[in-house]
Amino acid sequence: MNLIERYHSEGSCRARLKELRWPDGVECPRCESKNVASVEDRHQYQCRSCRYQFSVTAGTIFHDSHLPLWKWFLAVYLIIESKKGVSANQLKRTLNVSYKTAWYLCHRIRAALNEVDAQLLKGIVETDETFVGGKAEGEGRGYKGNKTVVVGALQRDGNICLQVVRGRDRETLHGFIRENVSGDVEAIYTDEWDAYKGVADEDTEHETVNHSEGEYVRGNVHTNGMENVWSLLKRSIIGSYHQVSAKHLDAYLDELEFRFNNRENPYMFRDAMLKLLLAETLPYAKLIED
Repeated sequence: MNLIERYHSEGSCRARLKELRWPDGVECPRCESKNVASVEDRHQYQCRSCRYQFSVTAGTIFHDSHLPLWKWFLAVYLIIESKKGVSANQLKRTLNVSYKTAWYLCHRIRAALNEVDAQLLKGIVETDETFVGGKAEGEGRGYKGNKTVVVGALQRDGNICLQVVRGRDRETLHGFIRENVSGDVEAIYTDEWDAYKGVADEDTEHETVNHSEGEYVRGNVHTNGMENVWSLLKRSIIGSYHQVSAKHLDAYLDELEFRFNNRENPYMFRDAMLKLLLAETLPYAKLIED
């Protein structure tokens, strides 16, 4: 694997983080001065202006981690390059760490990949919802009381946006569309679910396909793109993660969003590492709190 060859040591990893964090030269994180001296034997820098000593990982999620940087690099690579994702158990075996460490590492990476200021979807947008959750013992196939609702929108030949929601009611689905789809979008395509009625306006047409009647495509009108996203999500849960709690489902959606939206990005690994450098630390206690 080329990544292992390039980033096989702490030194090579630190050098890459330095390039990503300070492309215009090392800068003091406290006073922003570029008048900085290198303290080579300690892998640190000292600001000549404010005398602050710091490393390339100072103030990042790498700083409080006992994991070698090369294991962070490999974990990020595996998570973003695996089409169906990577489970904590898989990382545990690959990195030779405990399950707790691998699980925490996965969630810290997922949290960093979250797109905080995503652009609104434009053009033609498909919107659909699905249920995520296993079978309930003693209940029939159509039982959904134990399932979580996820709604998604896909811009044709573009990005997706996925979100855990409270239900499939009109207020929830219309609110999701308003928050994630441009107001002057050309068209919104959905299935026949009544809650979608009223999403059209003078700028946007709304077309539906009637799945209950066996209609899945009518000319250019379909939600096949979103159906493919749901298929990928459920294959990830069944094939890689095996089970996902409702509490952490949004984090898995963030991971899938990042992979899908960067599917043609040749610099996906670089961009993922930039996100980790800018991400806030996710305390373990916060991750497991009720």
